[in-house]
Amino acid sequence: MVRRSRTNTPLQALSLLNEPTFMEAAQGLARRMIAEGGDTPADRIAHGFRLSFGRRPAAEELAVLVDGVAADHAHFDRAPDAAEKLLPAGGIAAPEGVAPAEFAAYVLAANVIINLDEFVTRD
Repeated sequence: MVRRSRTNTPLQALSLLNEPTFMEAAQGLARRMIAEGGDTPADRIAHGFRLSFGRRPAAEELAVLVDGVAADHAHFDRAPDAAEKLLPAGGIAAPEGVAPAEFAAYVLAANVIINLDEFVTRD
């Protein structure tokens, strides 16, 4: 069986974080996290984890991602042009009633989720 081996190579992570296909997938996952995941960042991120890994996130994983969403949302609120630059990559629109800054923050969280080694490799 041919499979991708685990690696901590920064080049792999950098490639996946900047890959247009992964950004499109992150936008789709973020859209589902917001639309189906509930009302709180923790519930939405937990939903994204269940969709991606079939498990709930550990408390530490959840805390890091919730903090990341809050920080990214604040950043995009201060720099709306940055959110606009991020979102057109896949052409996936934010769910109705969701501000671009909020959607962009969840796109980045989804991008982190799908860039985890657990998502990329099969063991």
